[in-house]
Amino acid sequence: MNTHLEDYIHNLYKHLSITEPQHLTIESIAQKLGLTVDYGSVAFRFGDFIILQETNEQQEWQQFGHEVCHYLRHHGSQLTMAKTFMQLQEYQADYFAYHFCVPTFMLDQIDNLSIHDIINLFNVEYDFAQRRFDIYENKLINMAWAKPKNPMMRRYNKYAVPKG
Repeated sequence: MNTHLEDYIHNLYKHLSITEPQHLTIESIAQKLGLTVDYGSVAFRFGDFIILQETNEQQEWQQFGHEVCHYLRHHGSQLTMAKTFMQLQEYQADYFAYHFCVPTFMLDQIDNLSIHDIINLFNVEYDFAQRRFDIYENKLINMAWAKPKNPMMRRYNKYAVPKG
């Protein structure tokens, strides 16, 4: 069972014909979404323009995921909104980036998933991969408690609700 965000990202990538980790590139996704990407001293989005802070490939990919959330799901200028609403949008964009950069439907295809698999397949930094792994693992554990016979839980059977 997926969350709304997981379904949203799966449907977005399906619409963009992105099915494999190697398809996840800034250039191809930006082109398919009609975005212009440039580089500057800070990352931000303005209309159809995404400016990324020039760092390393992994951080730029993670920034891109964050800014795509603002493009697809947020409206208005953070310069004029209440601080708490701006903080909410930033939290949402950070969480979106974990799922955008490392989609659940792709993780579901990997047996014996590790943090290093996430780093290598999705080109993200260690801390990002570790947090994404934790999010994914927690989802699987929660699914095991809800439905102990779920086939996705073969590797997490020790967390399943005991019978009797």
